[in-house]
Amino acid sequence: MENNSSRPVLRLRPKKAPQRFRFGAPWIFADEVVLDRRTKGLDPGTIVEVQDENRVPFAVAAFNPHSKIAGRILDLDVNAEIDADWLKTRITRCLELRQRLYDAPFYRLIHAEADGLPGVVVDRFGDVLVFQPNAAWADLLCDQITAVLVEVTGAKTVYKSATGRARSLDGLDDLSSFVHGSSQGPIPVTMNGATYMADIEGGQKTGLFFDQRDNHAFAARLASGGTVLDVFSHVGGFGLAALSGGATAALAVDASEPALDLAQAGAKASGFKDKFAVQKGDAVKIMRDLHDDGQRFDTVVCDPPAFAPSKAAAEAGKRGYERVAISGAKLVAPGGYLVLCSCSHAVDLNAFREVSIRGIGRAGRRGQLVHTGSAGADHPEHLQLAETSYLKALFFRLD
Repeated sequence: MENNSSRPVLRLRPKKAPQRFRFGAPWIFADEVVLDRRTKGLDPGTIVEVQDENRVPFAVAAFNPHSKIAGRILDLDVNAEIDADWLKTRITRCLELRQRLYDAPFYRLIHAEADGLPGVVVDRFGDVLVFQPNAAWADLLCDQITAVLVEVTGAKTVYKSATGRARSLDGLDDLSSFVHGSSQGPIPVTMNGATYMADIEGGQKTGLFFDQRDNHAFAARLASGGTVLDVFSHVGGFGLAALSGGATAALAVDASEPALDLAQAGAKASGFKDKFAVQKGDAVKIMRDLHDDGQRFDTVVCDPPAFAPSKAAAEAGKRGYERVAISGAKLVAPGGYLVLCSCSHAVDLNAFREVSIRGIGRAGRRGQLVHTGSAGADHPEHLQLAETSYLKALFFRLD
């Protein structure tokens, strides 16, 4: 690793003051820096010294000349060496928080910028880690990061997951592989009294959505003693938690047959096989068919994928969330509960609440908002990055 005196320099353009970075802003955009021939020739992931327009150093960053996010701040100590010791300090700090939060080793271990490791996401499934190096510097240092992860956590297996939009935006490939250890098949994960089956190789993202854990638990309290419809269920997140909390029956709806197979395996492992059913197909169409058949549920949960993955898709995304709210509200029995979720950071909480309430009204229903949920504490929010405040869960009681 180069020492700080030999690092390439990334300089801010005139009138681009470094104050916001000193307050914690983690990203330096391409239009904020001088991109001359020398700078453009640097390899993606190069560790650079960041200087203000007066050539005064103020940070160490990872640089990518091919990304709109040209620099990702790694440290405000210009003498910091981004080596194994630096990584160990950061990763150990991440682990200490999660061990304080959870009794079992099932959680998001590293949440990228919010944990001081920009572009690095790691989910933990016992002694198996799923590592997403979503920024060029992390991909470049994949072997070193993997070694430190194994040292700090004692993990036996590390799977590099290269899927997802974030890697493509940084110009990275989509080739996933085991970088330590080998495949073990679906992994049983115990949360909220239920057992979930996580497919880290073939499932969505890292195989399981830990961010909904607290919202699963709250929904389970509402669902006790009644029937549950879990729409966009993935591996049965809300439905299995509800059954563990005392629900009498749950129907999981999803377009993915492999996800529903895992949901059924989780129901069997949890002892809920006879109370759990699945239906594969287009979620909105199935909800419409259920309504036409006269079916109603005491709790309906709609947890769709991101309808607005970017600001450009925000308006279309809001229309999609409103349609889901209409369909979901029509299926709630009088006095029952409707849970609406969004993981689109481009649709903020106020906008999501507005379209959800409008959808409920258009369905001819009235009610009250009883709770607003967000991602669990293992998904901390970066104080200067709105994108890390992405998950919303609205819990309504309908008349």
